[in-house]
Amino acid sequence: MSEQSNLSSNNTGKEPSFIDAFIPVIALVIMLAAGVVYFGDNSSYGPNQIGLLMAMGIAIIIGFKNGYNWAEMEKAIVHGISLSLGAVLILMAVGSLIGTWLLSGTVPTMIYYGLQILNPQWFYAAACIICGIVALSIGSSWTTAATIGVALIGIAQGLELDLAITAGAIISGAYFGDKISPLSETTNLAPAVAGGELFAHIRNMMWTTIPSIVIALILFTILGFQETITTSTTAIDTLSIQLKQQFNIGLVNLVPLVVLLVLAMKKVPAFPAVAIGAIMGAIWAVLFQSELILRLAAEGSTTFTANLTVVWTAFFDGVKIETGNPELNKLLSGGGMSSMLNTIWLIMCALSFGAVLEHLGMLRKFVTAILKAAKSTGGLIASTVVTCIGTNLIAADQYMAIVMPGRMYKEEYERRGLHPVALSRTLEDSGTITSPLIPWNTCGAYMYSVLLVNPLDYIFYAFFNLINPILAIIYGYIGFKIKKLVIRDDD
Repeated sequence: MSEQSNLSSNNTGKEPSFIDAFIPVIALVIMLAAGVVYFGDNSSYGPNQIGLLMAMGIAIIIGFKNGYNWAEMEKAIVHGISLSLGAVLILMAVGSLIGTWLLSGTVPTMIYYGLQILNPQWFYAAACIICGIVALSIGSSWTTAATIGVALIGIAQGLELDLAITAGAIISGAYFGDKISPLSETTNLAPAVAGGELFAHIRNMMWTTIPSIVIALILFTILGFQETITTSTTAIDTLSIQLKQQFNIGLVNLVPLVVLLVLAMKKVPAFPAVAIGAIMGAIWAVLFQSELILRLAAEGSTTFTANLTVVWTAFFDGVKIETGNPELNKLLSGGGMSSMLNTIWLIMCALSFGAVLEHLGMLRKFVTAILKAAKSTGGLIASTVVTCIGTNLIAADQYMAIVMPGRMYKEEYERRGLHPVALSRTLEDSGTITSPLIPWNTCGAYMYSVLLVNPLDYIFYAFFNLINPILAIIYGYIGFKIKKLVIRDDD
């Protein structure tokens, strides 16, 4: 973010007025709302991208009015897009991983055993706990959603459970584990921005994080016991038989998952770890799913040609299984790098818009206005929460929602005698965990691409992600566990 800061400080234009800053944001809100009204669930497949680009165009016109030149703004846009390139590599690798893990039987095997052991009434709470443990172990909500999350969505379909609630449980657990894991990038980023220490930050986060996940688990348990169990044992047995008809099911198929988890726990960076997981899936497909590969290959293909073409296709275009059961086809088909292209398109448009607003000083304008009203500690923390959520909405990336507000509020927290962990906790309580609730945010777009459930459908069931920011604000106003700076006599 340092280069972006230099761009902002070395520009030739004047500071925008509050109206200047407000116009592109309200234009974006109107266009995004119109996209949902007119295109529904398809709004993320083009309409949202056009809305973001149109709003960016409005901001650029205001930039010209304020004396900025195109070269400056173009440089800011290019830099903004460059921030997403790491995520783009991970997205493409995840697409390949889903494709090869479907072909290898890894995901179907997780679904098969899940159908045998997960009770529908405890399913939502169990899904949240499972994802929380995995994300805590590997420090990645994205990897958790793309592996365990995909399988849990499949199990929910098999048990005829609500997919929106299931996605909410997956995301609640994944972001709980990610948030408190010392292996997580955001967990390390927040104290670094605030000027704190990692483990002090994690200990301080427990005061808001643990109560939030406990409340979420209670709500998931209540929802589970309200489910009417319509799926009979016969239906589950039928689905299990159909899975075994398509794939060789066995514990050996879970080896690619184990390898990926071990790599993540060894702190191997996300892109090479996921890529290795995808390659393992391809190898396992050749070793253990030879009959399926021959069925998917072109008629008359030799074994070598079938293995080469089907596995190659799984990397870039996923797999398409035909079983005669449309629901099962949907469950067992998908993946490939091509499945991530729309998400990449959305991320690039969103970050371009956010980069222009930051470069033109529009985001700073909002923060300055907010700080004028934040007189108390509670007001300051509430302002930080609102700014982080606003940055997620406008800049559309959780890293920007941590770095930008952290940079803007750090001096104010120090001036008011608050410890850096008070800021770093608030950044995570709002910036990290609200990102998957926004369809055009990098995290929301990613979750949609892997879970195939629209954030607008699961937003009210991601209980942990909703409760945590509210609890952070309550703590701020009542003064509970808000750590102060200790000033020594010799300071």
